Amino acid sequence: MLLSKYCYQGKERWSYDEQLLTVGTTLADLLREPLRDLVSTIESRLTSEKIPSGLSSVAPIDVAQEVWASGVTYLRSRDARMAESDIADVYDLVYDADRPELFLKALGWRVSGHEGPIRVRSDSDWDVPEPELVLVINSQLEIVGFTAGNDVSSRQIEGANPLYLPQAKVYNGSCAIGPGIVISDGSQKDFAGLPISLNISRGETLVFNGETDTSQMKRSFTELASHLGRELDFPDGVFLMTGTGIIPPDDFSLESGDSVEIKVGQLTLTNKVSSL
Repeated sequence: MLLSKYCYQGKERWSYDEQLLTVGTTLADLLREPLRDLVSTIESRLTSEKIPSGLSSVAPIDVAQEVWASGVTYLRSRDARMAESDIADVYDLVYDADRPELFLKALGWRVSGHEGPIRVRSDSDWDVPEPELVLVINSQLEIVGFTAGNDVSSRQIEGANPLYLPQAKVYNGSCAIGPGIVISDGSQKDFAGLPISLNISRGETLVFNGETDTSQMKRSFTELASHLGRELDFPDGVFLMTGTGIIPPDDFSLESGDSVEIKVGQLTLTNKVSSL
């Protein structure tokens, strides 16, 4: 069951398994509903219209919704952060701490979708994509589904000083999600051991590939969502990137024109690095 978003005849339209929902439906409307009522609410808004052939999806998020991110949730990520940083202890400590690392990544209007552009910072020479499973969480802090995400980051800037993390992580073109949202039944069985892969191509050449799965995570999805909502309300729902377990080698950096393909379960998110 896939929830997707399109621009059709000048309007934003959501679809559910290839069938368009009523004009004016927003994701915020749907995420205000409890999980038990989500599917019935979606079905009550279905129309007889099918997605027109050739129509491309856009990022499955409303413009004002927030994307948050988790850090150092995989052992591979902890080791890489410790290697790049002059202040390595902070990453070791947060990996084993009760409280996870959480930060605001983007608002919906800044997010690219499938086949949209991503960027690297002009003042950084060491930049990587970070393939992640992204939780979709409703206003009651229930996990209702997931999508694929790319948390594009400057390892150079964060490595210089962990306090520079907002500059390393939050800039134009640093966040992509899509192509749609897989709706869960609440059991999270769809999430168990979910495969995640990353392929980076430069022209016709595959310059990096890697894979992991969600069983390698240090923390549970429920734990991350609980910490995020502990002192924050999300009346329109929220997206939460859950960290990466795939780190390209230290001598690799994204370049303009690179194509980045991320697979999370059955979802494939592809973005090209733009020079703009």
